[in-house]
Amino acid sequence: MAEVDYGTLKKGGFMRQVQKDRFSLRLRVIGGHLTADKIAKIREIAEKYGHGYIHLTSRQGVEIPFVPLEHIETIKTELATVGLQPGACGPRVRTVTACQGAAICPSGLIETSGIAQELDARYFGRELPHKFKIGITGCKNNCLKAEENDLGIKGGLFPTWQSGACTYCGLCAAVCPAGVITVDQDTPTLSFDEQGCVSCGKCVKSCPADAWQGKRGYLLSFGGMFGNEIKPGLRLLPILFEKDQVFKAADATLAFFAAQARPGERLGKTLTRVGPETLQKQLEEAVG
Repeated sequence: MAEVDYGTLKKGGFMRQVQKDRFSLRLRVIGGHLTADKIAKIREIAEKYGHGYIHLTSRQGVEIPFVPLEHIETIKTELATVGLQPGACGPRVRTVTACQGAAICPSGLIETSGIAQELDARYFGRELPHKFKIGITGCKNNCLKAEENDLGIKGGLFPTWQSGACTYCGLCAAVCPAGVITVDQDTPTLSFDEQGCVSCGKCVKSCPADAWQGKRGYLLSFGGMFGNEIKPGLRLLPILFEKDQVFKAADATLAFFAAQARPGERLGKTLTRVGPETLQKQLEEAVG
């Protein structure tokens, strides 16, 4: 009998179980989106080759446990009939996660599913010194917890104030979570600290006079971890307003990680060791 290459199987999404010659198959689910025909095929495979159930991971993944070693190639062929593929494990770019974003959610500030597909197509499975996770969330509600990822992308809205339309009601100041808006109704005057703005867009949404307007964009974080060590990602760039800038920043981040990280070292630890300003400089040059 040929020797089993467990490393290659894990790389291809088949993770070894404690049970002999049984594997949990992790599927490539991009942005948490699955069509009905794919779900039907997953059910069919789970019933035919597994134990009739699936496991939903914390990163929107679908796993089919108890897959026998001898059926792995057959299962891959059956998955392909509906466009499904195994996921990725180990030191490489993992499947991109995303919330439903502006296309579905009233709070969403950016479209998420499309950018998840584009990022996955560009980077999925790329070999790196350690695993690399990308998460996209549509707004400051942060359902996808962007800062837990090596590269987090969050929808933001940078506000501008139109003094001529303002009634100085003070509602914007009341809802601002960063406390960067101050309204004096007696004067009347309004002050806005742009540097402290967190781009949540609450002032724009709450203004009854439409005195606050805003431009939607992308807030990026770098080097987040949430596992054996917890480390929130760092904001190294201002809000970006063009999707192309996001891709340029992602390219620069992966190039930095590949060049600077030691084997088995996550991006967050690399930034601690070499200094975040090194990546920040490369990011600023990349996005222009």
